[in-house]
Amino acid sequence: MFTLPGFGRLRCPSEHLALAWPDVDWEREWLRVVSSKKEHLEGEGMRLVPIFPELRPYLEEVFELATEGAVHVINRYRDGNQNLRTQLQRIIRRAGLEAWPKLFHNLRASRETEMATVYPMHVACAWIGNTERIAAKHYLQVTEDYFTLAAKRTAQNTAHSSPKQPKMQGSTEHAPNEKTPDLPGFSADSQVFSEAGQYPHGDSNPGLLAENQTS
Repeated sequence: MFTLPGFGRLRCPSEHLALAWPDVDWEREWLRVVSSKKEHLEGEGMRLVPIFPELRPYLEEVFELATEGAVHVINRYRDGNQNLRTQLQRIIRRAGLEAWPKLFHNLRASRETEMATVYPMHVACAWIGNTERIAAKHYLQVTEDYFTLAAKRTAQNTAHSSPKQPKMQGSTEHAPNEKTPDLPGFSADSQVFSEAGQYPHGDSNPGLLAENQTS
């Protein structure tokens, strides 16, 4: 009751009870799902659903337990008077969990939401048996994972967009080993540059002052 709607996207109970072993193609890894809900629509009464890795172990186990000559995958609960929703609620309570609204529908809705993040939307709809309009209105959900992903991306974008400190204009600092710029009429090896660091800022170079006085 959990695996077919949750992993296989089958409608419960109609598509569960209609699923037969000849509909299981182990080699091609798909299920042929007959939909009584859409059988009156041309080309809509049957669809193919992948045997997802999450579904396959359960399907194989049921196959091994099936009696000789069994036709249907689900042999229990075939009595029309049995309510599968009631049975599922009992299972959930025994597991110590709280039942959620629309039990079977939300199993399919959660699965379609997962698939829509991996496969194109038209593919997800083809597998679950609805349209993109119906999926957007009744199936696709906003989960907590989207909020977590958005928060992580926001933090990453903030870290990557931190502004660099602008370089101050007029700064006379040079990087280590940076070549002193050539100025017209001066050489990097001239006395002016070689003695420039010997005097405090604001003091006159006495050598230059003496030259100016004698010129």
